[in-house]
Amino acid sequence: MVHTLHENLLLLVIGVPFIGAIITVAFPSNRPQLLRWWALGIATVGLSLSSYIFLTYDVGDAGYQFSRQITWLPSLDISLRLGVDGISSPLLLLNGVVFLAGVLISWNITHRPKDFFVWLMLLVAGVYGVFTALDLFFLFFFYELAVLPMYLLIAVWGSTTDFGTFIRTKEYGAMKLVLYLVAGSVLVWLSIIALWVDGGKTFNILALEEVTFTRNFQILYFPISAIGFGILAGLWPFHTWSPDGHVAAPTAVSMLHAGVLMKLGAYGILRVSIVLLPEGAEFWAPVLLGLGTVNVLYGAIAALAQKDLKYVVGYSSVSHMGYVLMGLSTLNAVGLDGAVLQMFSHGIMTALFFALIGIIYERTHVRDIGVLEGLARRMGITAGLFSVAGLASLGLPGLSGFVAEFLVFLGLFRTYPIMAILGVIGAAITAVYILRLIAKVFFGPLDDRWSGLKEAGRRELFASFFLVGFLILWGVYPWYIVDLIDTSIAPIAAVFSGAGIP
Repeated sequence: MVHTLHENLLLLVIGVPFIGAIITVAFPSNRPQLLRWWALGIATVGLSLSSYIFLTYDVGDAGYQFSRQITWLPSLDISLRLGVDGISSPLLLLNGVVFLAGVLISWNITHRPKDFFVWLMLLVAGVYGVFTALDLFFLFFFYELAVLPMYLLIAVWGSTTDFGTFIRTKEYGAMKLVLYLVAGSVLVWLSIIALWVDGGKTFNILALEEVTFTRNFQILYFPISAIGFGILAGLWPFHTWSPDGHVAAPTAVSMLHAGVLMKLGAYGILRVSIVLLPEGAEFWAPVLLGLGTVNVLYGAIAALAQKDLKYVVGYSSVSHMGYVLMGLSTLNAVGLDGAVLQMFSHGIMTALFFALIGIIYERTHVRDIGVLEGLARRMGITAGLFSVAGLASLGLPGLSGFVAEFLVFLGLFRTYPIMAILGVIGAAITAVYILRLIAKVFFGPLDDRWSGLKEAGRRELFASFFLVGFLILWGVYPWYIVDLIDTSIAPIAAVFSGAGIP
């Protein structure tokens, strides 16, 4: 029985939120409290399963573990092949953590809560599927399952922002997001079909890793694949959907959007573009690095100019995803380790940012930095939590953001030292806008209109402290997760070290 459970663990991880969404459809709409507890139960089970996978992954054995295969269309060699390695197991944990926190933050949703949790569970099931799929067909299927619910989640439960001279409606944010991501999906699907045709007509990622594609093929299809996935990762100049999507989305969806969904794009670049097309990756790495560096600097400068709390964090996400892209571009073990850890660290940090912004907005109905002032006098714990997220964002030692960025910079200095210096400058700009934001919103003189504000509730504080715990854990004790990631990064980096990349 234990052996059977072990083999089917990844099916359970995907199936729990997927089947949970189907069962939720049958729930009575007039029982919102029951719906909330059901969603919390689904999130708790998902987190428990992903935590078990993360903690029991055998670092000494490495490779793909918890493998499972179900044949679907043998004539096209399409099977539901599942497995996790040192790259995907931390990202499974990330999804479980952010989903649980998002459900707790969404407790007060009153508009069609049943439909909201159905789409949220389907989104989460898709993310679990992407991180476990070892078949390109099903990786793409789960990729789309994760992306498409975003339209309804934003268009129905999102918010419209009035900037005075112009208005950003929630429908605009939802449509812009979907159009950009669908355009990226077309490029991803094109590259997958090309890999199937030239790779022996198989979607099996493990089999494709053994195929040596021609250099011209790799140089042609690497940018198609990398840009397709990169759009979801916020790759400049295809990033503009992301801040608008963040601002329009409800709090939990912003948390999952920035915390998890953007990581699917970076994961796709690593798992598909770099691993399957290494010569293409080597050829195009300087270009990807250049775009990632623009991400870092442009995102930080744009965040510096924003006046809406969500837009600040939205452009900050673009900047921090630039570090992931820079780390991937190094093609060496240290930089790649840092890129994967940055995915996890940024996911937790940004989910915390949006959770706290949601708490503030629920009480003040304002996100304008020019209006919010001195909130720490009434919301001291919230201010402290926001400060921790901000310090993680600017790379304070002792928090996970420092470890991730430090590894990325080390990898960059070994390959592209000038770009590493520009990345450090981006971190300095991050410190400017984060410290200025915290000082203005929380520690200035208290405006009389906020004198009646109440602190975050126990449920909201639990979700926030839960996220903070991971920022501190991997900042103080990063060796376990770094060693876990490196078990799968080392073989990838070895391919490029053999090609002369340090």
